[in-house]
Amino acid sequence: MIQLEQPHSHQPKSTPSGKNKSQFKAILIATIIVATWVISLSLLLSLDISKLTFWMLLPSILWQTFLYTGLFITSHDAMHGVVFPQNTKINHFIGTLTLSLYGLLPYKKLLKKHWIHHHNPASQIDPDFHNGKYKNFFAWYFHFMKGYWSWGQIIALTIIYHFANHILHIPHANLTNFWVIPSILSSFQLFYFGTFLPHSEPIGGYIQPHCSQTISRPIWWSFITCYHFGYHKEHHEYPHIPWWQLPEIYKTK
Repeated sequence: MIQLEQPHSHQPKSTPSGKNKSQFKAILIATIIVATWVISLSLLLSLDISKLTFWMLLPSILWQTFLYTGLFITSHDAMHGVVFPQNTKINHFIGTLTLSLYGLLPYKKLLKKHWIHHHNPASQIDPDFHNGKYKNFFAWYFHFMKGYWSWGQIIALTIIYHFANHILHIPHANLTNFWVIPSILSSFQLFYFGTFLPHSEPIGGYIQPHCSQTISRPIWWSFITCYHFGYHKEHHEYPHIPWWQLPEIYKTK
């Protein structure tokens, strides 16, 4: 059975009615993200891509990338137990579902590694940290991804791709532009805003215990870039606050 961390004592207090509304809002937001991703992908895969100009195609790819990132952010919140706190099994089911849709990523494995990251950020045992030698973006990214991907996942995704193309008759161009490319771009987006920028060592050295820093952006821009994942110091300080409440913490700083 998957175990969740217990909420920290400094988690902001709320009234019972306010707490219930927040919990209802969390599952509603998760449902909207998943439903929007499914509908959007279905519509894009059915398009005649030959009729799209570059300036129509590019926004479609970026939009789908944004939705892919939303899937992962939802699974990330599930790892913190805040998508559906009323029922642990449903909470974990949503996390498993969104990670599967994102790229057949194993939820239990990521859950375990994510809490190791929270307890030991920017250390040798942090699974999200660089290897201590190569700290540039691309070296760190590939070192990071190597810890989460397996040949089994790659083979399974390849089988799904060919099934969709040969059996469902979805064109290669649609699958590549709206399924493959957005998922890859999303991984860069999540890594850049959720790991590379906030956990790169600042000039004055890390500040314990969270070893993270916030990317100060206007709230609207923070949402567009990565669902407020850039408010990373706040996330480490209040790990049981869902992504859509992080701006409230950020504004109090």
